[in-house]
Amino acid sequence: MIASYLAAARAGTLRMVADALEERLSPCRLCPHCCGAKRIRGERGICRLDTEILVENAAPHFGEERPLVGVRGSGTIFFSSCNLACVFCQNFEISHSRGGREVTPRQLAQTMLHLQSLGCHNINCVTPTHVIAGIVRALEYAVPAGLTVPIVYNCGGYESVETLQLLEGIIDIYMPDIKYSSDIEARRYSGAPEYWEHVQEAVLEMHRQVGDLKLDSCGIAERGLVIRHLLMPGGIAGTGRVLDFIAHRVSPSSYVNIMDQYRPCFKAHKIPELCRPITRREYMEALAIARRNGLSRGLPAGL
Repeated sequence: MIASYLAAARAGTLRMVADALEERLSPCRLCPHCCGAKRIRGERGICRLDTEILVENAAPHFGEERPLVGVRGSGTIFFSSCNLACVFCQNFEISHSRGGREVTPRQLAQTMLHLQSLGCHNINCVTPTHVIAGIVRALEYAVPAGLTVPIVYNCGGYESVETLQLLEGIIDIYMPDIKYSSDIEARRYSGAPEYWEHVQEAVLEMHRQVGDLKLDSCGIAERGLVIRHLLMPGGIAGTGRVLDFIAHRVSPSSYVNIMDQYRPCFKAHKIPELCRPITRREYMEALAIARRNGLSRGLPAGL
């Protein structure tokens, strides 16, 4: 399968999309915060960035979902900062800071090409929301130089449908983490007002664009939607409602990774309800809920 953005490049639309995304930077309305920062003029948004593209790390990664990792790894680019402020963030050194090295779109394109040259099956953009204009601009340089692997949009689910609509025909694989089904918890623990409404709209739009996950003959992801859901202690994430939404409003054939690796990182150890890891019972109950809803793709076999 040909990566989506190659057709966009041939049609001459990459530049137009990059221009449209940059226009949404001032006042900023890239994500549901709509913070209004005039980022092109140097003002920093809720994400703590203006127009900078800060890359903390870029390398083949083997800890992602199997269809992304394959045998040669997922070409993961970790972008600094984030449009969420999760108090339990496991990558808080990256997502809550302005660390990393600043790169231009042309330099970012070279990073993408280098990862492809290492054999990576895809370019996995981690926390891309606040720098998506620069990512699309980088594709303008990367495509003529030979980039062909799929682009993964690996995000926290707090997305603007209007921004996602601009990305149609460019992103091959969307990978949102549906973090909560309650606005109260989303605001309390991630600083995300009206999260549940926005994440539902965003995931439905992602699925409309790319559909269920499609694999090649070797089991490598080519196109589609991968949904993550991080379990949290005491049912704080509202897992039952999340899985019901996926099965009955998105697709029962959705590829879902129910993640059990929560641990009290960053500020979570100071918050009583967040200061313990997930129990095996909580994990098994979540798997059972998923299966009762008809979900099976992405779930571990034998559990």
